Order: sequence, then structure tokens, then C-alpha cells
Amino acid sequence: MNKSHTPSLLVSLVPVMLLLAALIMFIAVKGADSVQDYSYWILLSASAVALILSRLCAKRPWRVIWFGMCKSARQIMPAIPILIFIGTLSSTWMLSGVVPMLIDYGLRLLDPGIFLMLSCLICAIVSVVTGSSWTTIATIGVALMGIGTVMGYSPAWTAGAIISGAYFGDKVSPLSDTTVLAASSTGVGLFAHIRFLMLTTIPALAIALIVFSVAGVDTDVYYESHTAEMVDALDSTFNMSPWLFAVPLLTGLLIVLRVRTDVTLAISSLVALAAIFIFQPQVIESLSGGAAGWIDDVMVSLKILAVDTSLESGNELLDSLVATGGIAGMLPTVYLVLSAMAFGGVMIGTGMLSAITAAFTHRLSSPRSLVGATVGSGLFLNCCTGDQYLSIIIGGNVFKNTYKRNKMRPQVLSRALEDSISVTSVLIPWNSCGVTQSTVLGVATLTYLPYCVFNYVSPLMSVAMAWIGWKMLAASPMRRKLAVD
Repeated sequence: MNKSHTPSLLVSLVPVMLLLAALIMFIAVKGADSVQDYSYWILLSASAVALILSRLCAKRPWRVIWFGMCKSARQIMPAIPILIFIGTLSSTWMLSGVVPMLIDYGLRLLDPGIFLMLSCLICAIVSVVTGSSWTTIATIGVALMGIGTVMGYSPAWTAGAIISGAYFGDKVSPLSDTTVLAASSTGVGLFAHIRFLMLTTIPALAIALIVFSVAGVDTDVYYESHTAEMVDALDSTFNMSPWLFAVPLLTGLLIVLRVRTDVTLAISSLVALAAIFIFQPQVIESLSGGAAGWIDDVMVSLKILAVDTSLESGNELLDSLVATGGIAGMLPTVYLVLSAMAFGGVMIGTGMLSAITAAFTHRLSSPRSLVGATVGSGLFLNCCTGDQYLSIIIGGNVFKNTYKRNKMRPQVLSRALEDSISVTSVLIPWNSCGVTQSTVLGVATLTYLPYCVFNYVSPLMSVAMAWIGWKMLAASPMRRKLAVD
């Protein structure tokens, strides 16, 4: 590529500055909850500005820009069917009684004083087993949100505990795609990568658990006055059967068998849909208006899967908990992810992202500066690409040779990428992770952000480890070979 076709750093920063300035303005004027409503237009406007500047200032060929956009699409488009099936899963698990039953058991068994800490720990265990934060949050996370609401916890605190635990497993599980991707993109063996991750991840999780434990003790919950009322409302609205556990158990089995995520969510949704007809005939009758017949059953099924549904239990809190959105409820998320994909693709195709990331690596030599730059660029890439997978790949390519040139362990790079990208993607309102989890949990990204302790402590731990200087430099050639094996 001719250097004249590469935009300067100053020009490259204009779309990013426009994006950030617009977001700050809307937050200041409309509030944090408005970010998701306006992010589509902000991202698309920033994309248009990047295209115009690229043509005016660098005369970037359209075929090169198109190639970058296709690269972004290849990474993000597979998430679209997953988002659709998360919408169907949320509706069917709720109306079949699976989530209400989990809420019922949680209210009876969980101690409200340690609820936040247990929520984080439970999600951490589940996500390590499943290797997926998205699946963990869409299933057990939704149930825990309901329990926390009844106990009187702020939705932001509950969401923070759930996300902290879920992204612990997503970060360290050998079944996690981001864990595998970070290791492979930097040339590090998977378990060597995980061992190095533990040096920053375990302390970060420990800090998060301590914070959630203290918050649980200090938070004024109104558990006693609402538990009995909610349990009665659940029992009168849904038929609680132990057979309903077959739905999450089947889902867990499919995950263990490494069935594709979208296929797993689709099968789980269909099984839960069947469970509605088997265990909750009163729900079907309510949604159909009392009509009977196979055509009416088909129409009710389509309604459950596709559009928003609600039940009238006589309990206002329960009615709000069991209201579902289906596929229609996830469409705003899909639109926002596609907008982020467009912005990321334009930034890659115009060469602006390369110009900015190159500035991060300029004259870096010490472990402290390299790790700091990796963490900083990881956060920046998450903002620009809107996708954690693309950010990991780009980050690995940008820094791999620099780490090698400075004789630093490749595991330090793979760990810094995960510490700064995998766990912070959920904190960015227009990133695919941030917009998905805010939709599933019903809490705005910027609202739960301050409470996701694990997610923002992790990059700080990576920087702290670099300042300590422990296990930064590569050892002998033989030991470097063992790290890759």
C-alpha cells in the first residue's frame, strides 16, 4: 500500500474524537441510559466522517476499504444468530417456568447477606464449565437478576456481580473462544496462557468477591417483607415441577459436547417452548385468550418467540420480571452491533486504526511501557472495532514482534490482551458484549459499569504485574519453546 494512501494520525483520530464527543454530549444531556438509543446514529455518522476523510486526505482505494469492512463483518456476523436465539431463549425459559423456578429456589435457599458474592461465584463456576459468558448471563444470570430484585438489591450491583463472575470463566476457561484466540494469535500454548492469566485473574476475582461481600453486608435489603409474597405469587402463576430442570441440564450437556452456541441456544429454546405447553397450560391459555386448536398453538408459539409477552399475576414486581421481549426485544441490539461493525470495518479499511495503533507502539522498549501500551490499545480497540475477537486479533498482530524484539515472554502479551479486551468489552455501550448484556439483564451498560469490579480490576492487575516486573522477560530458548508446546 502506497504510504500516501495511509491517513495521518491526526486525521485518523478525528472519527474517534467525534464518536467520544457525541457520546459525552448525549450522556450529559440525556443521561447514561440514552447511549444505546443514539449509538446507532453516532457510530454511523463517525463511519461516514472516516470514509470522507479517507477519500479527501489519503485517497484510499475503495477496494481496500471494502476489504477492511469484510474483515470486520466476518468476525461480527456470526454473533447475529446468537443474539436472535438469546431472545427466544429468554422468553421460553421465562414462560416455561425454568427461570421462575430458579428464582423460587434462590429465594428459599440463598442468604441475602452474601447474595452478591454468591452470584459472582456461581456465575464464575458456570462460565468456567461452559466457557461462555453470554450463555451464563442469558440463563443463570437472568434468574439471579430476578432474585436480587426481590431481595431489594440495586439492579446495577446485581448485574455487576453477575458480569464479574461470568467474565472470569470466559477469560480463563479452556473452552472459551476468547481464551483460545488470545493464545493462538500470540503463538502461546493454551495452558501456558491460562497459567499466566491466573497470576492476574485470581487476585482480581478475590478483590471482586471481597467487594461484593462487603456490599452485601452494607446494603439495606428488604428481603423478609417481599420473599413470602413473591414465592406465593410464583407458585400461583407457574407450576413448579422438578422436571423443568431437564431444560437447563440438556443445555449444559450440549455445551459440554461442544455443540455450536447458536445450535445449543436454538435447541434449548425449542425444548423450553415445548415445556410451556406441557407444564404451563395456563400460560398458553392466557396468551391465546382461551382459544384452542393447533393453529392457535402455532400462533401462540410464534408470539412467544418473536414479540413481547406479559402475564398478569396480581403482583406488580413479578409481572415486570416475567415480561419477555423475544426476537423483537433483541433487534435494537442487533442494529447496534451492525452499526459497530460498520464503524470497525471503516476504521480498519481506511487504515486509520493502523495509524492509531502504530502510535501506541512507537519507541516502546521497557516491560512497563509495553504492557501499559497493550492494555491502553486493547481498550481503544474495543471502542473502535466494537468486537472483542477482532480486537484480540489486531492487538496480537500489532504487538507480537515488539514483544519478541524486546525479549519479553509471549505469555505476557496474551495475558495483557485478555486482561484489557476480553473483560472490558462488556463495559463499552456499543461493543457487541456491552449491548448484549445490557439488553439481557435490563441494565444500561454505563449504569452497571462501576459495579463490574472484576472487569476493571483485571487490566489494572496486568499493569501492576508489569510494574513489579515478575516473569516479564523471556527465559532461555528451551523454556520459550516449552511455553509454546
